[in-house]
Amino acid sequence: MIRSYRRSDRAAVYDVCVRTADAGGDARGRWSSDDLMPDLFAGPYVDLEPDRAFVLDDGGRAVGYVLGTADTAGFVQAWRAQWLPRLTDRYPAPPEPPRTAEERMVSLLHRPERMLVPELAAYPAHLHIDLLPEAQGAGWGRALIEVFCAAVAAAGAPGVHLGVDPVNARALGFYARLGFTEVAVPSVPGAVFLARPAA
Repeated sequence: MIRSYRRSDRAAVYDVCVRTADAGGDARGRWSSDDLMPDLFAGPYVDLEPDRAFVLDDGGRAVGYVLGTADTAGFVQAWRAQWLPRLTDRYPAPPEPPRTAEERMVSLLHRPERMLVPELAAYPAHLHIDLLPEAQGAGWGRALIEVFCAAVAAAGAPGVHLGVDPVNARALGFYARLGFTEVAVPSVPGAVFLARPAA
């Protein structure tokens, strides 16, 4: 069943995140810490905006989630003021430009303003969704996104966007079926941005 996130779900959400963080595949062991991907793509959302977090519960634990914000600009400010200070000791700012893949990921942590993309201003909400393989293909992803879109629409967001790794063809097809269309963002090479009305 789909339900609102609880603080007791945090470890399961982190687990789902790292196990789906390699273009949909398992990223455990890829980085110096298995917490790196969740610290970027899950933790700030469940800690800073838990009211916009929903999980798929298999009766024992969360096996999928949708996380996000109704207001990307406000979320960036909260990330800078509240989330980043918690992690700077664990992930010191890398050199500029970053030299390794891990340094590039850590640099994302230190640059939340990267989320402020003018081309996406008409879609101020954004989301991250992940499901473990055993939870995929049964309609739960669609249901999670509809729950999230209803929540951000109720909060006043007219539209929602997300970024996708261009090699993840399965995800691109999934979002297209849900009404997401590509928004050209020339300033961010190597990513595909998709958007749709929230309501």
